[in-house]
Amino acid sequence: MAAPLRIGFVGAGFIAGFHLESLQAVRDVEVRAVFSPGGAAGFLEAAARLGVASAAGVEALDSAEALAAHDEVDAIWICARNDTRVEVIEALERGCARRKAPLLGIACEKPLARNVAEAEAVCAAMDRIHAATGAHGAYLEDMLFAPGLARGKEVLWRRGAGVAGRPYLARASEEHAGPHSEWFWRPEIAGGGALVDMMCHSIEAARWLLTEPGAPRASLRPIAVSGSVANLKWVHEPYASQLKARFGGDLDWAANPSEDFARATITWRVESGPDAGREVLSETSSSWCYVGAGLRHEFQLLGPEYALDIDMSRTGVEVFFSRAVQGSVGEDLVEKQNAEQGLMPISPDEAAHYGYVGENRAFSRAFAAGRSPEPGFAAGLEVTRLLMATYLSASEGRVVDPFEAAVGSLRPFDPAG
Repeated sequence: MAAPLRIGFVGAGFIAGFHLESLQAVRDVEVRAVFSPGGAAGFLEAAARLGVASAAGVEALDSAEALAAHDEVDAIWICARNDTRVEVIEALERGCARRKAPLLGIACEKPLARNVAEAEAVCAAMDRIHAATGAHGAYLEDMLFAPGLARGKEVLWRRGAGVAGRPYLARASEEHAGPHSEWFWRPEIAGGGALVDMMCHSIEAARWLLTEPGAPRASLRPIAVSGSVANLKWVHEPYASQLKARFGGDLDWAANPSEDFARATITWRVESGPDAGREVLSETSSSWCYVGAGLRHEFQLLGPEYALDIDMSRTGVEVFFSRAVQGSVGEDLVEKQNAEQGLMPISPDEAAHYGYVGENRAFSRAFAAGRSPEPGFAAGLEVTRLLMATYLSASEGRVVDPFEAAVGSLRPFDPAG
């Protein structure tokens, strides 16, 4: 039996918890160490409780550099705040230089960075690490591994596109009532609002649905972006005051907002195959203004004689509690649940349903085998570019070429300009 892949985490918050849950279903992996500036007590407890800690336990380290230098860590998952991406990857680069045996891989959560310049710096550091050690980079986009999306795409392309021609329109939307953590509500830290937080999922998933199975990522090229952003709820009373009271301190979203709603239409050009030169579209939206039974997460893929519809809130399990039944916050049923009574969905296995199990299985196997997984850091850079193109389109009221210079230099919500 092969030795397990020993994983280290940078960051120990909400998303790292999802990864811990998913690792229960991934063979030949274990969690060996963690670095989290905010403390890792809950992470350490969860790793032990879920049975994913290494036999030696999970070691809490005092820096990302120390994590990368740890010779009992084979691969690293970056789950830290958006504003630390460049700092973290450069610390990992320094740590890799101190190792006896090379690191096998680094996986980074979405978004790759807050803007194109930072994303390019992250990719450059990963390229240097790969050149020096052979370690591969992976972009953690769970939606590409969600079982419903994967199966739906396979069937539609095989039975629909195989007979009637390629799909030409993908739609993806994600909405909920807003993030739990305070830093998401600080544009200078997160790099934006609902657009950066959620549309990164939708853009990448829509592109993937439109890409022919087996074709390279470069077979679709984005050529035009039209977008808009808005503040529909959280700048208005009583919600602005509620948000301020929830997090305390100096958080004042009404005075320093980014956006709680965003939409984008992207035109893609087919670059290869029999449809080369043809244009296809993706329509995406994201919002922190939706109040319902958990997340609203929907996908569509349309072609000349067929359609695919996926509603990820349909979990197949529901419960009903009358008003006589009162209890605590209902997120033990499904993420972002907004009620504790009435008819409510239950997700039997959220980590699998949203694709965390599939992505962590794929990436850990690729790292262990010395292969470069897909998507890689370059995918995260492209998504970041499209997010910035959406901001530019929204601010200037025009259709934007995602490769124009203004997109690369845009730094929305950066106090330094």
